[in-house]
Amino acid sequence: MNLLLFPAQNLDADKRLRVFGGQHDHLQHIVKIAVGDSIRVGEINGRMGTATVISCCSDHTLLNVELNTEPPPPLDLKLVLALPRPKMMRRVLQTVASLGVKEIHLINSFRVEKSFWQTPWLAPEAVREQLLLGLEQCCDTLMPRVYLHKRFKPFVEDELPDIIKDTRALVAHPYTETPCPWNLREPVTLAIGPEGGFIPYEVEKLVACGFTPVTLGQRILRVETAIPVLVARLFG
Repeated sequence: MNLLLFPAQNLDADKRLRVFGGQHDHLQHIVKIAVGDSIRVGEINGRMGTATVISCCSDHTLLNVELNTEPPPPLDLKLVLALPRPKMMRRVLQTVASLGVKEIHLINSFRVEKSFWQTPWLAPEAVREQLLLGLEQCCDTLMPRVYLHKRFKPFVEDELPDIIKDTRALVAHPYTETPCPWNLREPVTLAIGPEGGFIPYEVEKLVACGFTPVTLGQRILRVETAIPVLVARLFG
């Protein structure tokens, strides 16, 4: 935890914050804070700053908070991602949040098994938990928005045109010869399929919608590897 995040309602009128549960345990047993120590904190969807430890009790830590720093600017990227395998879901959400992506569309694909949509990791509280972990890692406070789309064709035909409006729309596709562009200075919508990529029909639908297929080369990467590689390449 590089940044302790808290909701605005937890901060009282005297700018004091009581930390309970897992965050309290982390401060006590991992960080091993003491009275007078300072830690980095951030209000969810708000500013960041420092907090001084006032007291350490058995069930909570009391902090005096001063918020004086804006969070880092969001990445100018909308991510359209085929729903990952449940065992990968946590890592992917944390990674995407830590990279600064603020709009994530999880979509269906032919290679996405129907059972993936039943995973408890898609419950709102589970998604939020993983996003918060990603934000704490990278020292950011702005929560990404996650949207679920269980039907590919209606999403691409009815919703995606508005999503990609005024952005450069790219689809990662291992079977094209067009290399992924470098260091863009414009808004991007990036579509990433399941491992092995979207099937030809899905690529055709995305191209008809306005996407350009691009590749990282001959090697086919796992989704959790492809995301940071593509983001680093696109935005330098």
